[in-house]
Amino acid sequence: MEKRWVIKQAGDKEKVRELSRVLNISTQLANLLYQRDITTFAEAKAFFRPELSNLHEPFLMKDMELAIERIETAIRNHEKIMIYGDYDVDGTTAVALVYSFFKNIYSNLDFYIPDRYSEGYGISYKSIDYAVENGYSLVIALDCGIKAVDKMEYATSHHIDFIIADHHRPASQLPKAFAVLDAQRPDCHYPYKELSGCGVGFKLIQAYAQKNNIPFNLIMPYLDLVAISIASDIVPITGENRILAYYGLKLINSNPRPGVEAILKYSGLNRRKENYQNTKQQAFKRELNINDMVFLIGPRINAAGRMKSGKDSVRLLIAENIEKADELANEINEFNNERKNLDNQITQQALEMIRDQEEDKGYKSTVVYNPNWHKGVIGIVASRLIEHYYRPTVVLTKSNGLITGSARSVKDFDVYDAIDACSDLLENFGGHKYAAGLSLDPGNLEAFRKRFEDVVSQTIEDHMLVPEIEIDAEIKLSDISGKFFRILKQFAPFGPGNMAPVFKTNGIVDTGYGRIVGKNHLKLNVVHPDISTLPFSAIAFQQGDHLSKVTRGQRFSICYHLEENQWNGSTTLQLRIKDMKLEPVHTDEEEEEITSPLERGQSE
Repeated sequence: MEKRWVIKQAGDKEKVRELSRVLNISTQLANLLYQRDITTFAEAKAFFRPELSNLHEPFLMKDMELAIERIETAIRNHEKIMIYGDYDVDGTTAVALVYSFFKNIYSNLDFYIPDRYSEGYGISYKSIDYAVENGYSLVIALDCGIKAVDKMEYATSHHIDFIIADHHRPASQLPKAFAVLDAQRPDCHYPYKELSGCGVGFKLIQAYAQKNNIPFNLIMPYLDLVAISIASDIVPITGENRILAYYGLKLINSNPRPGVEAILKYSGLNRRKENYQNTKQQAFKRELNINDMVFLIGPRINAAGRMKSGKDSVRLLIAENIEKADELANEINEFNNERKNLDNQITQQALEMIRDQEEDKGYKSTVVYNPNWHKGVIGIVASRLIEHYYRPTVVLTKSNGLITGSARSVKDFDVYDAIDACSDLLENFGGHKYAAGLSLDPGNLEAFRKRFEDVVSQTIEDHMLVPEIEIDAEIKLSDISGKFFRILKQFAPFGPGNMAPVFKTNGIVDTGYGRIVGKNHLKLNVVHPDISTLPFSAIAFQQGDHLSKVTRGQRFSICYHLEENQWNGSTTLQLRIKDMKLEPVHTDEEEEEITSPLERGQSE
């Protein structure tokens, strides 16, 4: 698939040079900082050396004082407390964090995760009825609840208090809970607005600990859960999130909790020294990063809620010994394998359906429906389809008599607004710019398909239908040094708001060692023929089709990340190529045609 390369605007040259001077780094690295709004020595120090002392005061969050007082009252009066959370990674990590903390100081509490299929997302009437029947008088709802206006009225009528600890954008009316913790609410002046749901849960226990003279070092062990939630919920890794993710990753790499250790074991990675049988294996131990949270840990935690129950994920994350954790992780790993098989099968069926729909070839959207598809994986399938057909996509199945589905979007296109324009055809919908959920009556399917396509085709711009690679800077291979990469590594943890830098380099050639490795991956050694440098090893995943082009000696341009490659106990620097483009070749005749007019002008 052809991709657009877009180079970010460089910073002010004089200011970049000054930042380069005061930090004693190259102008290329100083420019990367400037693009991230880091323009002074103090800002650079805070960026490169995150400090827990820079976390914000938790009581700056609106209603935090109310929430802590209500929890203290419940504990003092021996009330029964329910810790409630959504079934995804952010929700289950939040529940594991808050439940584990309070379980250490109070025993009369339990946790509740709603069923994806019978209850759906957020606070359910069924869960409130469960609380009534089982004598709970306080519910702490994490990663959900900010729009549960009707549910709060129902809970209040049954004398149940809710503390809502959410991070989603509220509607015009806030739910009338006992306390509503959400930095996104308009009247909340908390300095950082981008916490994950688990992050809000951490601020809750930080506030309780602070009020009750519990040392901060006793809540630090929960930062691993916060880091997993930040990565998996795709919140910006800036400001306070950067601090939380930085220390959470350090914890996962040095002393993972049993549940995380067990997940890593089933993903092929171990972190504890006793799991390595010899020193050679120990050399393979690499530092885990945000991508590992996103692609190794997050999907396995999510799999339980998709295939069975999110309660299993919480049980895994709160497990206190490796034997119990290993048993749960094995079961969840099986759920994940089942999930992968399902989404692969459904993706292939959906691709065949799109190919068979000849009349849809000119469409600027995708809407596919099969009543037998598994509801728990259709969101993943929608993302997979965008990898093949880069356009706003809705995948639908049937559940409880309604057609229900997930929508995913492409860069800069607001799929929530497009679905909102079809709202008269829908039973329910919700979400945000790039992802949404919806349900509709089966009789409205074709009308929805047509309306959605009409809305997308009328509002999407053509360039949005071509995937974009955003490039931080254009550099030469000779700019890459050991110091350059050592400083670049300190930009981590990477994620939204601080993505791993992408570089562009022009005019390179393969040294003749280009070959296909694995499943259609292109392995190269590249150099600048005009600049004296050692060859750089490079890998281009799923780009083996370029082999015949780049091995002819023709120059090409690449955009890439810099990374470390570990193999056979040694570590080398590698270019991870995202895309490549051949540079035009001029024949002698073309060169003559290009230069002749200028030469004629000079001779005249």
